Amino acid sequence: MNQPTHESLDEAFVAHQRERLLKLRAQLIAGGDAAGAEEDTLQMAAGDEPQDAVDDGNRLEQQANNEALLAHDLERIAAIDRALEKMRQHTYGLSDGNGEPIGRAHLEAVPEAIFTVDELNAKARQR
Repeated sequence: MNQPTHESLDEAFVAHQRERLLKLRAQLIAGGDAAGAEEDTLQMAAGDEPQDAVDDGNRLEQQANNEALLAHDLERIAAIDRALEKMRQHTYGLSDGNGEPIGRAHLEAVPEAIFTVDELNAKARQR
């Protein structure tokens, strides 16, 4: 039985996308590691210094922002891993939702894309 393929994606394009995905994945992981180290440094620098409510509020706000960024990065890493898996399965460029081809321009803009633009727009309207 033949596996579906994205007819307009040649091997060179997929190989280039694989390199982009691997580089992006490494950058996201390095960014997460750096954010963790920065948080550790901030906590150690604060040490036993007296803190006021403004400092606590700022720190909590920064922590919430960092957690949101980390969650976003983890979602992107999961999507990258899924895109790399789809490459191994020779289904890269086909939507996980409806199996239709994802536009080449969308893949160039978002190499980890696993849904078509129409599917993403429909999901956004449902929110």
